[in-house]
Amino acid sequence: MANASSVTRPAVLSDLIPGSRTRDVALVVGGAALTGLAAQLSFPLPGSPVPVTGQTFAVVLVGAALGMNRAALSMALYLLAGLAGVPWFAGGTSGFGGASFGYVIGFIAAAAVVGKLAERGGDRTVPRTVGTMILGNLVIYAFGLPVLIAVAQVDLATGLAVGVLPFLLGDALKIAIAAGLLPAAWKLSRR
Repeated sequence: MANASSVTRPAVLSDLIPGSRTRDVALVVGGAALTGLAAQLSFPLPGSPVPVTGQTFAVVLVGAALGMNRAALSMALYLLAGLAGVPWFAGGTSGFGGASFGYVIGFIAAAAVVGKLAERGGDRTVPRTVGTMILGNLVIYAFGLPVLIAVAQVDLATGLAVGVLPFLLGDALKIAIAAGLLPAAWKLSRR
């Protein structure tokens, strides 16, 4: 008979799925595939070398759902498979480089940060989810902006104008959707 101290609460949503190693491998691969699929929702943005995509939404959802380690592994798999030639970066591209490549590198760190915060309850309420997702997006920008500036050979103001500002409204919308989905999923899991 289990006592109350031996019953563990799931840290993240994927912990509700029974299994162990096989489950973890499937979740890591699934998170990478979701991100690759979301990258195909890609629209060029006039004046910016970086397209609008569904990737950042997938990254923060994978982070929150899988937790720090599985999410970071999932984004590392996404990056490595894309480098190896799987055409699942934005617009069906693959390989190393380009103005948006820093954002892809940032996906690993962002997924880890969001995952760690989710493990600590950062996706259980709307305000916490909003804060967690904002932080995840800031991490992506922290990696992406310097690479964009270097590759496009622009100054910081221009980099911000073409690599951050045009994406803020879309990121706010993605955060709002995540802030609705994740706490609702936790409420459903308690039933």
